[in-house]
Amino acid sequence: MPSHGTHAFGSSYAIDLVPVDEQGRSASRTWRGFISAEPPEIYVGFGRPILAPAAGRVALVHDGEPDHEARRSQLALVPYMLGQRQRAQRGAAGLAGNHVVIAIGSQGPFVLLAHLQRGSVQVQPGQPVSTGVPVARCGNSGNSTEPHLHLQVSDSTDWTSARGLPLACGRVPIARRLAA
Repeated sequence: MPSHGTHAFGSSYAIDLVPVDEQGRSASRTWRGFISAEPPEIYVGFGRPILAPAAGRVALVHDGEPDHEARRSQLALVPYMLGQRQRAQRGAAGLAGNHVVIAIGSQGPFVLLAHLQRGSVQVQPGQPVSTGVPVARCGNSGNSTEPHLHLQVSDSTDWTSARGLPLACGRVPIARRLAA
């Protein structure tokens, strides 16, 4: 089963990293959160630095998509879900929102960092990056219900035909580490 329920757009092994507080919550509970959308600024992750997970060269950068309100409420999710098709039709900008793609080699693989905060991208296409270098800040742009980092590795930046590749931490694939 693909991690996001689909193989589309190279997302087969994608993971979402959601920052949480000491109580394991991405944001404090509010009355507003039960009935409507909330500002992304109340979430723990919003604006936190996003670091390059691998060394390589910046292949693509997209910035300028708005950070929209976050949605925990089932009521607030309805209009969001109804806009899903429109976001998908916009392609990478509609789904990934603000994003950075790092090419690990000259022909890939390609690491996508998505849902970044508008105006926070700190790198340019063609720029070499080292592991751990700040590239942007966590946002809520694109196909996102709350501030988080969408991370995926694919074989191409042609998202309509890209195939997802397994992620690895260090030298041991995540799936193998979890099974141990």
